[in-house]
Amino acid sequence: MSEFATRAGKLDAGDELAGVRGKFVLDEVVYLDGNSLGALPAAVPGRVEDVVRRQWGELRIRSWDESGWWTAPERIGDRIAPLVGAAAGQIVVGDSTSVNVFKAVVGAVRMTGGPSAGRDEIVVDATTFPTDGYIAESAARMTGCTLIPVTPAEVPGVLGDRTAAVLLNHVDYRTGRLHDLPSLTAAVHAAGAVAVWDLCHSAGALPVGLDEHGVDLAVGCTYKYLNGGPGSPAYLYVRSGLQDRFDSPLPGWNSHAEPFGMRPAYAPAAGAVRGRVGTPDILSMLALEAALEVWDGVSIEAVRAKSLALTDFFLECVAAYVPAGRVESVTPVAHAERGSQVALRCDDAGEVMKELIARGVVGDFRHPDVLRFGFTPLYVGFADVERAARVLGAVLGG
Repeated sequence: MSEFATRAGKLDAGDELAGVRGKFVLDEVVYLDGNSLGALPAAVPGRVEDVVRRQWGELRIRSWDESGWWTAPERIGDRIAPLVGAAAGQIVVGDSTSVNVFKAVVGAVRMTGGPSAGRDEIVVDATTFPTDGYIAESAARMTGCTLIPVTPAEVPGVLGDRTAAVLLNHVDYRTGRLHDLPSLTAAVHAAGAVAVWDLCHSAGALPVGLDEHGVDLAVGCTYKYLNGGPGSPAYLYVRSGLQDRFDSPLPGWNSHAEPFGMRPAYAPAAGAVRGRVGTPDILSMLALEAALEVWDGVSIEAVRAKSLALTDFFLECVAAYVPAGRVESVTPVAHAERGSQVALRCDDAGEVMKELIARGVVGDFRHPDVLRFGFTPLYVGFADVERAARVLGAVLGG
């Protein structure tokens, strides 16, 4: 047994989160793609069967009240809230991340008064996940604003009295770089603008501190580190002090103050409910609710500590097992700048990842030359990390 395998065994033996692994459906594969799609929590299949067979099959329409379907978006939002550092009553679950980005960005512009108040610029992370950029560009055209795409490091330099909204990703999806949410949010506020954060690659992997840092609006998906399943509904956070000013560009009947009043004129509901649009996707939503039970008794601080330990260990193992010069990490070494993934630049990365998957190590590939490995602390162990690095070394000729 190698030195690293021995160390992995000792680290796993002392892992306070090791018991959570048994709450997931796993096999012998080393699964390091939870930053794209989380593993299946074991409680989900039974819960979904109950929703389909009993709640839908037997109770039918009565389940909107008797099974709590109608209140699910806010109830599940309150389950997510502690994981992103938010008090209850500020998160609503529903729609996709893209739809929620649209709501948030347009809502942010409207909060500032937009072009009519001299706020005619939307700043967006130029390195962001493409959809965020597409949505921001469309929101700019619809609101009469100009889009200003810059890197996160350049954001403070472009802020001014014309800035309406700033849309940023908390963690870069390619490199795993963690951006400085507290200082960037403070800079946005100093300019009189509204901060919108995309938490897709941070929620469930590290502390976010939405309330603590005064974030205005935030969105995120639930199928990565929150393990909600493919296409599970996203969420929208609206800080409590701004909820009465949040003017959604998608005023659906579900966000009406009297949803069953069928009024011809729209009147928004109070609180986070005004972030709703249409009828919730109940099957996916209640699967997500069951999935979130794996977080019972788990602190996000413990998750963050293990995440950093896993990624540190992986980088150390890669340095030992992979021939010199074959890979280059593009993920920051500094803990304060690292999310919960490691991205390695590698020649023929697509073919290398195919071979890794064939050998039982699942990560993913991002064009043109990046191998991504996501570390979900709830079910990834140190032995998984050692094996993944060892197999990578073998594939690359170590």
